[in-house]
Order: sequence, then structure tokens, then C-alpha cells
Amino acid sequence: MAKRVTKKAMSYSEASAELESILTRMRSKELGIDELADAVRRAQELIAICRAHLQDVGSELQKISDETL
Repeated sequence: MAKRVTKKAMSYSEASAELESILTRMRSKELGIDELADAVRRAQELIAICRAHLQDVGSELQKISDETL
């Protein structure tokens, strides 16, 4: 499994790509039952990272929108 990266250090694109990799491995049944829990846990972390980035962008867009009105 890929090296753990903190929320601040990982971009949305990196988190999304790693999440897609995990999903691909799950779909292709590359993950054994022993790895599944770790993969799901990591996927949850990556989803949280992506969600945080999306919320930040949403807030920034709202701020820009408010400034222009």
C-alpha cells in the first residue's frame, strides 16, 4: 500500500488517484481478505482528504462570488 500522507501534504489529485487505485484493486480482487480492512481504512482517509479539498475550494469560490456582488 502507498505511503501515508497527511491531509495538508496530499493534493486532491493525489488522493483521488490513490483512491482509484484501491478501488481498482478491490474490483479486480487483487486484495486478499487480510488486506481488505486496511484498504477500506485508507480509502476512508482519502475520501476525507478529497472532501476537505472540495470544501476548501467551495469556500474560496463562495468568497470570490461574494466579493464580486
